Amino acid sequence: MAIAQDQNPKLTLQRRRLSVQFFMERLNDAVAIEMMQIPAGTFLMGSPEAELERFSSESPQHEVTLATFFMGKYPITQVQWRAVATLPQVSRVLESDPSGFKGDQRPVEYVSWEEAVEFCDRLSAHTGREYRLPTEAEWEYACRAGTTTPFHFGETITTELANYRGTDNEQLKWSGSYGQGPKGEYREETTPVDHFGIANAFGLCDLHGNVWEWCFDQWHESYKGAPSNGNAWLAEGDETRRVVRGGAWINSPGHCRSASRFFNAPGYRDDSVGFRVVCSAPRTL
Repeated sequence: MAIAQDQNPKLTLQRRRLSVQFFMERLNDAVAIEMMQIPAGTFLMGSPEAELERFSSESPQHEVTLATFFMGKYPITQVQWRAVATLPQVSRVLESDPSGFKGDQRPVEYVSWEEAVEFCDRLSAHTGREYRLPTEAEWEYACRAGTTTPFHFGETITTELANYRGTDNEQLKWSGSYGQGPKGEYREETTPVDHFGIANAFGLCDLHGNVWEWCFDQWHESYKGAPSNGNAWLAEGDETRRVVRGGAWINSPGHCRSASRFFNAPGYRDDSVGFRVVCSAPRTL
């Protein structure tokens, strides 16, 4: 593991150069989804009591063991969304250009959980491979990529690394900085998925900020009774709310932590909510 010092003395970035496997899922001649291999492993899900700005819903910490799977390197982009929206309908109509912030390489937003599921169903029918939304455990495991710090970058975060609100919000009492980290800028919009050029050890980008990402799980107020095998947690959950992860361009840095979690109604659409996809390991790479 190589450790590089940022010019800001309050921030130490941990850079790990690992070899990762991936495959390209072709949607048409011009558009593909880059799917990164997430290796099997065990991790501690949730946040420790000493973590700054944590919520009780991130407790209790619990061990989860997951099998190998593949996850999109980025949130689904608008050009990828349009390609799949042209495929035959499975259960519901998909608007071809729903996003408020336009740009082929920006994440698609204004997409509900129900519409994200339809996207996965169309993609599955097109490819013959089962695509779906990640489970909440898969999302956090993939985001952490072996780290135990609040962010896969380390103990803090800056707006040079991720897209979030780096300025104070007096009305909501949000700080633009996290811990000993600096304040930064507030872009007030999404950024292209390749804007920062920074990936975690599993090769995934844009997990902290930019857009919240839908997970398959129903919302639970805590992790008491949560599954330990990485499966979606549906039993005795709130069917009217589904989990979102990662924080967004509009949120404080604390909302963008690896353990941070929130919820929305499955029909909810907003310019701060998108998603990425997962699938099982293909037979050949």
